[in-house]
Amino acid sequence: MDIGNFCSDKKPAAVNWIEGRGKSVVCEAIIKGDVVRKVLKTTVESLVELNMLKNLTGSAMAGALGGFNAHASNIVTAVYIATGQDPAQNVESSHCITMMEAVNDGKDLHISVTMPSIEVGTVGGGTQLASQSACLNLLGVKGASKESAGANSRMLAAVVAGAVLAGELSLMSALAAGQLVKSHMKYNRSNKDVSKASS
Repeated sequence: MDIGNFCSDKKPAAVNWIEGRGKSVVCEAIIKGDVVRKVLKTTVESLVELNMLKNLTGSAMAGALGGFNAHASNIVTAVYIATGQDPAQNVESSHCITMMEAVNDGKDLHISVTMPSIEVGTVGGGTQLASQSACLNLLGVKGASKESAGANSRMLAAVVAGAVLAGELSLMSALAAGQLVKSHMKYNRSNKDVSKASS
């Protein structure tokens, strides 16, 4: 049956952002202020401000469609390749809005990612490849659930959203702490290093 492209498979579209497609997942966490300071090397206030300026305001100014996040597509694509999903579906599956707010009298950070159209499966296609099958098995979602139809794909969608939340927290913390550029400058190979390696 021809679906007339209204589903907008593998293309960014408002219909998927508004109505959802595949699995719709919200993942949230409260990160204690001590962890923000000691592990992430930043502050709750800095993260909340950066999220507002970068992920929300910056994306709105760019006319983003479902892209109100730092780098959800990086995480989605990595998980998709590892678990035998169709990597081209990262387009709509990466629709994500990342929210951050100070809670508990401003001491702790509440972070959430809302992803309305995560398209995943645990049966058929690339999920049958050896490495991808092993990864799904490691996650406990390989094949069809014997207890509840669709439970494994729902759990895989939750894993995707959880990984995206962790990735958002990591990158935003690196940006807020000024560590992203420093690490790129420290570990990036210069042209001189590349020419030595090729000779």
